[in-house]
Amino acid sequence: MIINGPNLNLLGTREPDTYGNKSFETYFSELQFKFQKTELSYYQSNVEGELINQLHEADKEFDGIVLNAAAYTHTSIGLADAVKGIKTPVVEVHISNTHSREEFRHKSYIAPNAKGVILGFGLMGYDLAIQSFLNEK
Repeated sequence: MIINGPNLNLLGTREPDTYGNKSFETYFSELQFKFQKTELSYYQSNVEGELINQLHEADKEFDGIVLNAAAYTHTSIGLADAVKGIKTPVVEVHISNTHSREEFRHKSYIAPNAKGVILGFGLMGYDLAIQSFLNEK
């Protein structure tokens, strides 16, 4: 399960120098083609509570969660608690290298509760996160 947070619905048009010029829907189609033998699902919301609800639901249905909480990564104790409270492993992904950006982006509330963190590899970070789950089987 891939869960994307706020403003990631604007991929392809928002700050292309940082996030690229491909929409996530286009990239998700590429992931589905690449991982044809794996059930992939995608959810995006700009609302923190909806992301928390989706984490709870995904815990019942999926073997792994790829989470890009976007700006909520640096502000949401609620999302951090949700990741900590579920059994399904979560890989935190960021398209940009958050450590090369503004100081407030250097702290992740999610990372201490995640299986791992991938950042700075563009959209390929999602691919790497999915592979991390498949390599465990």
